[in-house]
Amino acid sequence: MFGYITPDKPELKMWEFEVFRGYYCGVCKTIAKRAGHTGRVVLSYDAAFLALLLDSLHQQPVHGTQKRCLIHPTHKRFMVTPNPAVEYASDINILLAYYNLKDKWQDEKKLAGPMGMLVLRKGFNRVKKRYPSLVRDIGSDLENLRILEQQRCAHIDEASEPFACIMRRIFEFHVQDTALKEVLGWIGFNLGKWVYLLDAYDDIEDNIKSGAYNPLLAQFEYNKKEDASAFKQRIREQTEFTLVYSLSEMEKAFSLLDIQKNQGILENIIYRGLLVRTRNVLEIGAGCNEKSI
Repeated sequence: MFGYITPDKPELKMWEFEVFRGYYCGVCKTIAKRAGHTGRVVLSYDAAFLALLLDSLHQQPVHGTQKRCLIHPTHKRFMVTPNPAVEYASDINILLAYYNLKDKWQDEKKLAGPMGMLVLRKGFNRVKKRYPSLVRDIGSDLENLRILEQQRCAHIDEASEPFACIMRRIFEFHVQDTALKEVLGWIGFNLGKWVYLLDAYDDIEDNIKSGAYNPLLAQFEYNKKEDASAFKQRIREQTEFTLVYSLSEMEKAFSLLDIQKNQGILENIIYRGLLVRTRNVLEIGAGCNEKSI
C-alpha cells in the first residue's frame, strides 16, 4: 500500500481524529502479532482506511483501549481492539507490502526489497494460507501488471487496470450480499486506479532518473530533453481530470453504502482528504499542505 489515503485532519473533530488513529494503531498492533514487531515498518494509512470502512458497515460500537506502544512509549493512545475488519486490513497490508518489496527488488535491485521480504515472510505465508484464492487472484493481476510494464504500455487506463482490479478484489472479498459486493468493488476499483496514477505522477522525477517505466511518461511521450517540472506542468491538467473522475466514481458508490458508524470520518476522507492529497501531489492551489497523522 502507498499511504495516500488520509483524512483532511484540520476538518476532523478531535474525537474523530482519535478514532481514525485508533484504527491505525489497531492495525499496527495486529501486524506486530502476525508478522513480528519489525513488520510494523510497512504500516500504511491505506490499511487503516480499509479497516475503518469495513468495520463501519456493522452496528457494533467501536471498542478500544488506551495503551502505550514501542513507537510511542511515553503517552497512551486509543487503539481499536482487533476485530475481523482490523485483522483483515492488517493481512492485506502485509500482503501488498510484501509484493511491493518484491517488485522493487525485481525492477530496481534495491537491497531493501529482499531484506523487507525476509522480515515479512512469516506473516506473508500466514496470509497465503488464510486467503488462498484472494492471494492467487492478486498474484495473477500483478503478473498482468508486470507484463504491461515490461511492454511499457502507453495507455494509462490499461496500465492502471490490474492494480484497480486488485483493490476491487480486496474491498469486495468476504462480502456475500451481491449489491454490497458490487458497491464495495467499485469503490476499490476506482480507489486503486487513483492510487496507481497518483503514485505514477509522484514518481516522475525518480523514474526519469532511473529509466524505470511510468505510464504517464509513456502516454504523454516524455522527451529526454524536456525538464521534469516542465513535463509535469504539461500533463497536469489531463492527469488531474483522470484522478478527479476516479474520485467522483468512488464518491457515487460510497453514497450507496449503509454506514452504521464513523460516518463523519469516512466522509472527511472520501470527500476532502483524497482531494487534498491529489492537490498536494499535483501542487495545485493553496492551503493544501498535508498534515501529518
